[in-house]
Amino acid sequence: MKIAYDGTNFYGFQRQPRLRTIQGTLEEILESLSGSHLSVQGAGRTDAGVHARGQVVAFPLRDWPIPAERTAPALNGTLPAEMAVLAAAEAPAGFHPRYDALSKTYHYTVFRRAVRCPLWRLYALHQPADLNLRLMREAAADLKGEHDFSAFQNTGRPVKSAVRVLQEVLIEEDDLFLHFWFTANGFLYQMVRVIVGTLLEIGLERLEPAVVPKALETGKRELLGPTAPPHGLCLERVVYPEGIFVE
Repeated sequence: MKIAYDGTNFYGFQRQPRLRTIQGTLEEILESLSGSHLSVQGAGRTDAGVHARGQVVAFPLRDWPIPAERTAPALNGTLPAEMAVLAAAEAPAGFHPRYDALSKTYHYTVFRRAVRCPLWRLYALHQPADLNLRLMREAAADLKGEHDFSAFQNTGRPVKSAVRVLQEVLIEEDDLFLHFWFTANGFLYQMVRVIVGTLLEIGLERLEPAVVPKALETGKRELLGPTAPPHGLCLERVVYPEGIFVE
């Protein structure tokens, strides 16, 4: 299923005891409709406060009584207002939304005005100061390609390898907004937020663009900027090989 959600009032995607999460909420709804526990897997384990427009999840069809074409309306009639199923389809046996993904795209939004906007407080980071976009784009260009991104992750989720291919790093201006777009074959824990926090520090001229290649070379997290807050981040799209997931 392709799903969207406002992550403001959830403790992230991953199921946690006694906490409201995306995975836990979906599993509760599926169990209420099927009478059996159906484990949900996701393409990305978004953190608390992070949103999604194109998250992909999957669950086994055993004991599921509703055909694929009726699954979205059945769930949408029961899910909380912050969540919606956008599309549902039957996938091949063995499909995994995370491990079968070719790429994922994340989007981070910054609101640029001296006075904050209350209507955007949950979906964009307020940045009142002027930013040097030339320096930010110079630093962003060094991130593209295949690198060991060890410096651009926070501790908490050990991985076998921190090598990722960052296919797209784009910084776009739109009136009062600044949009960061990242597409990669995979992301490390809070990697996008570390990159955004670093690029903003470079834009504020508190860090030099040269810290990016140096951090890639040395793997030192301390060279970089702070982790940007979660509420500006959204999982936009997950791409799969042709024929695996057709909306």
